[in-house]
Amino acid sequence: MVILISGCSHTGKTLLAQRLLEKYKFPYLSIDHLKMGLIRSGQTKLTPEDDKELTPYLWSIVKEIAKTAVENEQNLIIEGCYIPFDWKKDFDESYLGHIEYRCLIMTESYIRRNFADIKGHANAIEKRLDDQWLNAEELIAENAENLEMCRKYGCEYILIDENYEIDLQRSLP
Repeated sequence: MVILISGCSHTGKTLLAQRLLEKYKFPYLSIDHLKMGLIRSGQTKLTPEDDKELTPYLWSIVKEIAKTAVENEQNLIIEGCYIPFDWKKDFDESYLGHIEYRCLIMTESYIRRNFADIKGHANAIEKRLDDQWLNAEELIAENAENLEMCRKYGCEYILIDENYEIDLQRSLP
């Protein structure tokens, strides 16, 4: 099984992937690691700020990694914000039966109640170099946009509203 975990920054994608690794022993791939490896190695002229261009560039690689994992009957978790909402179009039915997608989305009320904690947990799994840019209004807008896109494309999502206890097992078939 391949599990795709998406969502905007600070929603806990890496934390969830780490928890799944510990619970199920499924390895995970951070798309951010792939991004920085390609940028630092000079394989692309894109920069970390080129989000719009990075999504199709990285997805062209990540989707083939997912296909390979399915073909090899390997479990893999892939997490990152560079998974397009129309991701299903890149897989035929023989692959889709082995891929689960979830987008982590925080509600506006959750963000407003917990913004200090959200920022405080930014380094729970990975050390972020700088997230001074993060503000509640931008985070609210990005999460609302992701919810709208999930609904538009029929993507499964996990709504974080009351507390941050994500049980992916309950949301998977």
